[in-house]
Amino acid sequence: MNKKTVWITGASSGIGQEFARQYARLGCRLILTARRTDRLEALAEELQNRYHVPCRVLPADLERDVDCEALCTVLAAERIDLFINNAGFGTCGCFLDTDPEKELSMLRVNVLAMHRLFKFVLKKMDRQGSGTILNVASSAGLLPGGPYMAGYYASKAYVVSLTRGVARELQELHSPVYVCALCPGPVDTEFNDRAGVVFALKGITPEFCVQEAMHGMMHRRTIIVPSALMRAATTAQKLVPAPLLMPILARQQKRKLGR
Repeated sequence: MNKKTVWITGASSGIGQEFARQYARLGCRLILTARRTDRLEALAEELQNRYHVPCRVLPADLERDVDCEALCTVLAAERIDLFINNAGFGTCGCFLDTDPEKELSMLRVNVLAMHRLFKFVLKKMDRQGSGTILNVASSAGLLPGGPYMAGYYASKAYVVSLTRGVARELQELHSPVYVCALCPGPVDTEFNDRAGVVFALKGITPEFCVQEAMHGMMHRRTIIVPSALMRAATTAQKLVPAPLLMPILARQQKRKLGR
């Protein structure tokens, strides 16, 4: 990976930050994007001092169309070898009660910005003849629905479905570009605080999540589910009819809300 360029969105914390650290350790040049400029600059300084790798900081609020457009313009002539399409957040609660503005903000980031940047980088990689894109989804996107986190589950199902469909298209075109989706269960990040939840299951560390993602990419998997427990759970749910599964999911989600 030495001298490869890796672009990471949502790089200021959690999974995105850990991807930055892992690829800096491998000697990659980094492009770091997130809303919080101060955090990005602190991370860039840390990685430059520790690993002596170039870091380009491109702050952006991906909820804003103008910021997404600006990123595409700024990076139009940039070679990108690996894109970690990671920015996203969640909301939790009964759909009747959740804040509609927060949900629309979530959909702009989790769906619209993810889609726009995915397509932008994919076309770039197709022209350059190589590249890898990892869309960060969630194990929630592998389930038929998520009562009390309905909007979030739906947004991640979009990421999974889009990635699977595009991956198949690229295979039929014999494209050298590889795309995949990372579908973790609970991860110990700031996601919980922003979504207003406490996970009912013990979370994995960002370090473990990223290591599993890198291992999955090395083996060219389309869907990467970190941890044996979550892989077993997402496989087992396929055997349970939706009318039986949905009440189970509802109970789990209510526990996140402390009910």
